[in-house]
Amino acid sequence: MKYLLFVLSVFLITACTHQPDLTGFDAEAFKQDHGGCNGQRAKQIAWLKAHKMELRGTTSNNMEDILGKPDIQQLADRNQEYYIYFLEPGPHCNQKASQAKSIAFRFSAMGIATEITFQDGIPL
Repeated sequence: MKYLLFVLSVFLITACTHQPDLTGFDAEAFKQDHGGCNGQRAKQIAWLKAHKMELRGTTSNNMEDILGKPDIQQLADRNQEYYIYFLEPGPHCNQKASQAKSIAFRFSAMGIATEITFQDGIPL
């Protein structure tokens, strides 16, 4: 009986979070390339675009585990937030405003990725 409860508990905990398939994605290189300033993130743009829908539904905590701390974190209305990761070098590498390519993850108030956009710089 205890074993059954344990298995059920593990199932419920893992069923509540979405773990994307990261096959072919170098998460460590992405994390180490803060701000995209070393050019490692730019090499992964095609993978991110191809797997954009796979990343939807991932929690903000899991996204941070996968991609590391965001370069910019913005609060939006109704307790939503954006995590923005620069994908290429730009003026931000020298502590200036930048229009470098970036990816933005919008999270709902529940912390679930609901929108993923690619843009130049940061969204307004």
